[in-house]
Amino acid sequence: MTKYEYGVTRIPGRVIFGAGQRAVLGRVAASLGRRALICTDSRLSQLPLIDDMVADLAANGVTAEVFDGTGAELPLEGVRDCVARFREFDAEMFIGVGGGSCMDLAKVVSLLMTYPEPASQYYGEFKVPGPIRPVIAIPTTSGTGSEVTPVAVLADPERAVKVGISSPELIPHVAICDPELTLSCPKELTAITGTDALSHAIEAISAIRRPRDPCMAMERVFVGKNTLSDHYALQAIKLITENLVVAVEQGSDLAARSAMMLGSTYAGMAFSTAGTCAAHAIQYPVGALTHTSHGIGIGVLLPYTMDFNLEASVDVYAEIASVMGITADGGPREAAQKMIDAVRELLKQIGIPASLKDLGVKPEDLGAIAEQSMAATRLIENNPRKLDAEGVLSILDAAMQGKQAC
Repeated sequence: MTKYEYGVTRIPGRVIFGAGQRAVLGRVAASLGRRALICTDSRLSQLPLIDDMVADLAANGVTAEVFDGTGAELPLEGVRDCVARFREFDAEMFIGVGGGSCMDLAKVVSLLMTYPEPASQYYGEFKVPGPIRPVIAIPTTSGTGSEVTPVAVLADPERAVKVGISSPELIPHVAICDPELTLSCPKELTAITGTDALSHAIEAISAIRRPRDPCMAMERVFVGKNTLSDHYALQAIKLITENLVVAVEQGSDLAARSAMMLGSTYAGMAFSTAGTCAAHAIQYPVGALTHTSHGIGIGVLLPYTMDFNLEASVDVYAEIASVMGITADGGPREAAQKMIDAVRELLKQIGIPASLKDLGVKPEDLGAIAEQSMAATRLIENNPRKLDAEGVLSILDAAMQGKQAC
């Protein structure tokens, strides 16, 4: 099979990108109905942004209510609270404004307004029985890519680690990506979310390539590496690696912010069909143990998982090196190693820790982390190099010591 023989893309029906494009919200919403629920958080609800959106919606004949109780890591009880408070309002659409948790809240609330509890019956892939009410996603960070993905991740107190609902039915109806909304994003958050976006792109393009099967796109949400996701991933990597440092250090630079938002969206388009791999599988238990953000855990782990996958991904990593402008006279193997080194240096430059010790992980935690990582079956199976508990432990050991995994 050549690299151009199979591809899958699932994205919103409309993606509207550019500075100032949030002003189109009212007209977009009016095409979908007359009642909208805005899902956001308490910080954003205090800004003029939300009032301006409510006014824009009203000017276009859409009545809006606002739920600003979105919690970090999206606790299930917060989702249920939103559903209970606004069920009688009977929104015809849900508008997620904010980071990944706000957009995921809009997805899950729409799901539970359309289909019955318990939410747990939808965990996993292809468990959503049919279409949900339209979601409009408006990101205010450049990182999760949730505005274009079929995934919502939430924290269920009955589960040890975060859980995901993965279904094409969750893909937002419309994504409005306005980089002006990221200008006030703090330095640390810009670094963490940008790291997450970079990991999405790198893991998508280096995911396992499965044998072509006409039924695969109807049976797997994440089909692995394919020609369409590769295109988005390479564009994302180029944009992010060229602009992340500037966006972190000079947050008012709209050109860098625009490149980062476009890169994040492209990365979301890539992993929404290709999926992610080892770094994400391992981060979930690390995050649950240390109560650290998803992006920072991913940033620590990514170089070590790339070290582990190097021999299985030489040509892919060399291709990434090319779009990053890395040259190597010694051939693909040298280019691939230089690319990993460059990513490691980039993450260091924006303040991502180099070791799991910096996140509070202790040596005695590694066995449990490895066991819980292996439970993320779809991510483990998506890894380009066969990954078992011993392999996860080798990555964890390297990440604890700050040495290359092998």
